[in-house]
Amino acid sequence: MKGKTSSGFEYELDEAALDDYELLEDLCEMDEGDMTKTISVLNRLLGTEQKERLKEHLRMENGRVPASEMMNEIGEIFGNIKEGKNS
Repeated sequence: MKGKTSSGFEYELDEAALDDYELLEDLCEMDEGDMTKTISVLNRLLGTEQKERLKEHLRMENGRVPASEMMNEIGEIFGNIKEGKNS
């Protein structure tokens, strides 16, 4: 499944990654407030290479990657997944 966020980040998700019970566990723990699962979710969903590309896409001039922007991108990717499954 291919997609693009509103900020212009293009990604491709492996359909098998979406049917991963451990991803579901991590998402539930994030929903319960455990934001430490964010990195695991990104690795499971995007893989290391795409995660690094996303970080570079969001990196500011000061060298930092805003956590708020990363969370926005993750939310948008999941929104795109949901829309794709409903199409």
